[in-house]
Amino acid sequence: MRKRRERRKNVGSEAELRHQQPSVPAEAPRSLSLSRLLPLLALGALLLLLISYQSFRGPKTISSPSTHLSVYERGLVKPNVGYQEVLNENSKASENVSDRHFKHPVLAYVTPWNSKGYDVAKKFNSKFTHVSPVWYELRSEGSKLSLVGQHNADTGWVSEVKSNGHTLVLPRVVLEAFPNELLKRKMMWEKAINLILAECEAMGYDGVVLESWSRWAAYGVLHDPNMRSLALQFINQLADKLHSTHSMQDKSRVLQLVYVIPAPRSEVFQPDDFTSEDLRRLSEAVDWFSLMTYDFSSAQYPGPSAPLNWIRSSLKLLLHGGTSQQKLAHKILIGINFYGNDFIISEEFGGGPIIGSEYLALLEKHRPAVRWNSDVAEHFFVYPDDRNYQHAVFYPSLMSISTRLEEAHSWGAGLSIWEIGQGLDYFFDLL
Repeated sequence: MRKRRERRKNVGSEAELRHQQPSVPAEAPRSLSLSRLLPLLALGALLLLLISYQSFRGPKTISSPSTHLSVYERGLVKPNVGYQEVLNENSKASENVSDRHFKHPVLAYVTPWNSKGYDVAKKFNSKFTHVSPVWYELRSEGSKLSLVGQHNADTGWVSEVKSNGHTLVLPRVVLEAFPNELLKRKMMWEKAINLILAECEAMGYDGVVLESWSRWAAYGVLHDPNMRSLALQFINQLADKLHSTHSMQDKSRVLQLVYVIPAPRSEVFQPDDFTSEDLRRLSEAVDWFSLMTYDFSSAQYPGPSAPLNWIRSSLKLLLHGGTSQQKLAHKILIGINFYGNDFIISEEFGGGPIIGSEYLALLEKHRPAVRWNSDVAEHFFVYPDDRNYQHAVFYPSLMSISTRLEEAHSWGAGLSIWEIGQGLDYFFDLL
């Protein structure tokens, strides 16, 4: 079982209470009658009692109004945003972490190499319907199969994430096994499926997120219609086995399967693409499809992370084919990146992904003019490095995420976030 040391919050020293000494009243005139003096004495005693009570209670703590308001209420979701506003506001998520604003399913990925995601998943668990820790690989070891990654698993963390009663935990399993050995032999299917089911039952998972398509494409097996058909049959059989297995915590619920699919990169499907026909053939078995609508650009081809028009065209291509195909939109979890990219755009190409803390450091150091590109619906800025090479930084913003939530809502689709430890705290106000 993976063990992690819990981070402790620093507790600041309390301010000392200042007590004002009551002033000594002047002596009353001797001509003042006793009947008039008694009410004044009683009033003075009452005032002293109230002062003492307030001193005993201590000063009243006044919460910052911004901690109660969402980013929408604070007027932060907008195209025109300055770097200082991001620096000032990014850590101020609303104290109300239980309300969900996005009503469709939300799958949140968590990676073991970014420990912040584990804490975020616990704090904002009510924002997610599904959480997927990236823990497992199914590998070939000679003529055998082996499920590796158990050292990452943390049952205590799983229990905390599920403590709200509705968030499900489905770890990701990547099929690294040689496809020619796995797909051509039905006995290997059974072994692979049994390994996955046994781990789900032992750890109390609610199913799995399976990633295999990109691996099969890399091996070139998807060009062969027979191998492609076997691949789809394997996924269907895994789904059937999961759906015939009941959750350890809730016997009325069966285990679920989320299948990871790449987004098409062109206006027509390529041989390795996951097509609308593949979607149709898996639609009754797979519960949701995690669509990887991110990583549009690279160091060799720098640019936005996930242009909105590309997301839209990917959905249109997958869901074309009439009303019945369009109804499958509710099974799509549109991918949203919580990471960004810092690309070199002059002299030479280079750069790569950055996470939230690195983005904030760049803002603080360079104090750039943050710009909104309405064509791709992303914020970016440009800065020179120490060698005077120009960089372009694309990182998600409240506006870019909000725009993609609206797009998902218009399709009736859900979200899949890669990955929550890479984002800024106030992003979760949007969910």
